[in-house]
Amino acid sequence: MTRAEVCVTACADLFAGDGEILASPMGPVPALGARLARLTTAPDLLLSDGEATLLDPAGTPEGWLPYRAVFDVVAHGRRHVVMGANQLDRYGNQNISGIGPHARPTRALLGFRGAPGNTVNHRTSYWVPRHTPRVFVPAVDVVCGVGHDRDGGPFHDLYRVVTDLAVLDFGGPDRTMRLVSVHPGVTVDDVLAATGFTPHVDEVAVTREPSAAEIALIGDLDPAGERDRAVPG
Repeated sequence: MTRAEVCVTACADLFAGDGEILASPMGPVPALGARLARLTTAPDLLLSDGEATLLDPAGTPEGWLPYRAVFDVVAHGRRHVVMGANQLDRYGNQNISGIGPHARPTRALLGFRGAPGNTVNHRTSYWVPRHTPRVFVPAVDVVCGVGHDRDGGPFHDLYRVVTDLAVLDFGGPDRTMRLVSVHPGVTVDDVLAATGFTPHVDEVAVTREPSAAEIALIGDLDPAGERDRAVPG
């Protein structure tokens, strides 16, 4: 078992029991997680190529969902997106737009993209492949994804954050970030040292290890080992 396989399984657990909704995982590890979930705990999950085709876990086309129709899915809340983040704060505010003052950023990034609409319309989780204080910051420079200290409306549903070290949610006081589990071989102190604020810490579990059957499925889904390049070790 590798750290990457633990992360893939943790991402699969994000979708457990989600039913017939559109999964929109961004990045190789969340994408593998969604495909694993489809084969295990979420058999009705819809997987898309991001353009117009719905796929089965092996990548075989099984349906059609043109990009223009995705906005209807978003508006009706039938979607679970796993986005990345250049910055996240304790309330779940996300930045993927720029680093530094908004008027004169020191680094331009992707821009807001779909982050505002995602976070106010349907379930949103985050995947962070490198858990560092540069990502987990006291306050984001630009708010792209809406956090719990802002009025996200009745459909605001920030779920979990999976990183290469841990799993977190927003079960802390005032819906702040809480440490749920640390991956095997990682300590709570490791996570705290890699976080630029203090997440809520209560009873912290160890992230579950994938079963032998899940490890075999992950290997079948990713024979080239892309997961290990995304999360070494």
